[in-house]
Amino acid sequence: MRQFDFLGKTKIFLPISLVLIVISIIVLIPGVRGLRMGIDFTGGMEFTVLFSEAVDTGQLRAALGDINAGEVDLTKSVIQDAEGNKKIITMQLDDSDAADDIVSMLQRDFPVADQGISRRLIGQQVSRELAEKGWQAALLALVAILVYISWRFRLRYAIGAVAAILHDVIIALGLFAIFQVEVNLATIAAFLTIVGYSLNDTIVIYDRIRENLKLERRKTVFEIINHSVNQSLSRTLNTSITTFIPVIILFLFGGAVLRGFSMALLIGVIVGTYSSMYIANPILYAWTMKAGGAKTAK
Repeated sequence: MRQFDFLGKTKIFLPISLVLIVISIIVLIPGVRGLRMGIDFTGGMEFTVLFSEAVDTGQLRAALGDINAGEVDLTKSVIQDAEGNKKIITMQLDDSDAADDIVSMLQRDFPVADQGISRRLIGQQVSRELAEKGWQAALLALVAILVYISWRFRLRYAIGAVAAILHDVIIALGLFAIFQVEVNLATIAAFLTIVGYSLNDTIVIYDRIRENLKLERRKTVFEIINHSVNQSLSRTLNTSITTFIPVIILFLFGGAVLRGFSMALLIGVIVGTYSSMYIANPILYAWTMKAGGAKTAK
């Protein structure tokens, strides 16, 4: 079986990663590009509509898309089914004229029950609380990962794993800023999934490294890490490919509402596989060498 020199390529891939991270941080600055926050974080308007008969969600979304609401794309409205024939439509809208147009369209083109439409503004205070809880959940996840891996392995392993996770999330956020993909609570859930996916790959390789450090004492740390990554390569690629296939299908055919969620997962699969090989392991190797070599790595 061919052995690939993953650590030897660090001098090529690490600068590339650093450049991508710097670019991502720059485009995340609001004055440069910034993230396009969804209604979950900015506030908006919610319509509760009671229809006298069942209405197709796709037709309703298409009809909303025909309404001129300025920069707001109404086809990306969140449409939820409630009891009976009731639907809850949420959109990033605060224009009363456009809201009146929506009410007129619903009454004209769809079987709306008498007095079947109500609307309310979603305040920014609620949205800010949701944003804070979302980012608190992400931060808590990173701290929990750091503590758990430090306990199960050692601190140097934990630092490498967290660095790989931050690498993945920052680059994903940078791409969201560049392409102005909407960030909402579903996207936050996708980013937490990225964290779990990236961590899973890294832990598998770390576990193999820890075993080989005990079994192959005559080899250098460099050789052991490279050998461990190669041993885990087929498993990593098989997992990534089987995950990539349904995610790309979801991205292509999932529609506008799921576009941000599926894009985050798509980026996470690609960047997470890369970082488990070229970010986490070089950090572990550098720390191990600085701490005194193979004996202190066990």
